[in-house]
Amino acid sequence: MLWRRGKEVVEGLPVDEISGHLREKDSLVWVDLCAPSRRALARLAAELSLDRRSIEDSLANAERPKATWHTSRTVVTVYATRLRTTEPTVRGPMESRLETSPIISIVLARGFVTVRRDNHFDMEKVVQGWQDRTHLLEHGPKALLHGLLDAVVDAHFDTIQALDDTIEELEDGLFDDMADAHELQRRTYRLRKELVGLRRVVLPMREVVGTVMRHRADNTDRSSELDVWYTELYDHVLRASEWTDSLRDMVASVFETNVALQDARLNVIMKKLTGWAGIIAVPTAVTGWFGMNVTYPGINTVSGFLTSTVVIGLLVLVLYLLFKRRNWI
Repeated sequence: MLWRRGKEVVEGLPVDEISGHLREKDSLVWVDLCAPSRRALARLAAELSLDRRSIEDSLANAERPKATWHTSRTVVTVYATRLRTTEPTVRGPMESRLETSPIISIVLARGFVTVRRDNHFDMEKVVQGWQDRTHLLEHGPKALLHGLLDAVVDAHFDTIQALDDTIEELEDGLFDDMADAHELQRRTYRLRKELVGLRRVVLPMREVVGTVMRHRADNTDRSSELDVWYTELYDHVLRASEWTDSLRDMVASVFETNVALQDARLNVIMKKLTGWAGIIAVPTAVTGWFGMNVTYPGINTVSGFLTSTVVIGLLVLVLYLLFKRRNWI
């Protein structure tokens, strides 16, 4: 896409014409490559005098989010996130539902290049954000970078919100006696894995946005209007980081509470088994006494049988009422 004086002019610009438009004073060019082939990367790198291997390595090695400043360009690596709504089926129920998509951004003097490994991130939202704020495009590629980072952070918020809802569901199931304890533990462990993966891409965003802001502060042609937007973006990044950390604490609390409840339920079960064992011991003791091979009052008589039956019944009833009153059974 090509803008002149903040207005969109051309869409679907040929690659061979990009370098010529970049030399125009009032032009602003954006180039987006989604899952590019080596040939496409080599062609673009040759047109813009970029290092093709560095871009390929960044996409392949999944580097952490960062911003790197060079003499003629700035390279920013970020990760868009999303949480699959369907349960995983390939690697089993323990597979993480979190998907991260690396986006390499190259900021030139009058151009902006984005390279994506896949199409999971919706660039249409980014373009729509640029079109809604066309007055910012007159500030050049840094405005385009802001729009991209803003959309990426919004995607982080959507993922964090989805994880927060999942944690609330887990909390509701903690005190449900009919809930499957194994399923609850499995979901809690999977959620911890997803949060660990999310923190790896969310927390470094503070450094990325902060570095961009510091670089703008050192720039003599900086725009105060764009600085306001970057300050708001940094605010959102801080909120996302703090929210992610709080979710991590909540998951740890859910895990510990689940373990404590399992121990408490086990103690209740053991208490009930002990109570019933005490009750069962009474008829065992009485029948054992009356079954001895020695003479005693009432042996081989109906009265002896009735006496033993009454003794068993009374003792069992007394023990049952005593345990029931103490909530042991």
